[in-house]
Amino acid sequence: MTEQTLPPPVARFIEYLQIKTVQPQPDYAACQRFLERQAHELGLEFQSHEYVAGKPVVVLTWRGTEPQLPSIILNSHTDVVPVSEEFWTHPPFEACRVPTADKRDFKIIARGSQDMKIVGHGYLEA
Repeated sequence: MTEQTLPPPVARFIEYLQIKTVQPQPDYAACQRFLERQAHELGLEFQSHEYVAGKPVVVLTWRGTEPQLPSIILNSHTDVVPVSEEFWTHPPFEACRVPTADKRDFKIIARGSQDMKIVGHGYLEA
C-alpha cells in the first residue's frame, strides 16, 4: 500500500505523528496549523488561545442542532516526551509503517502513536 492508497484517516494520522511536538521544544505552531486545517475540512469552529506565550490551547467546536441538550468536552494533548533514539527500531518521528507478522496489515511505529495523538486523532475521525 503506497502513501497515495492509504485510507485518508491513516494518512492524516501519519501526518499528525510526523509533527515533532517533543518536549522541551514542541512545534506547537505546526500542530496548530494541522488542527486548524482539520477543523476547516470537518466544518468545525476553530479557536486558539495563548494563556502562555507560544503554548496555544486549541478549541474545536461542533455545534449541535438542539442547544437544550447537554454538551460534552473531549480533550487531549499534543506534546510528547523526549526520545532516546538508540532504543527505537525505527525513527520515532517518521511514523514508519511496518508489516504485521502475517503480512496482511501494518502497524505504525512513532512517538505519540499511543500517548496521546491517537486519542485526539480519534476524536476528529469519529
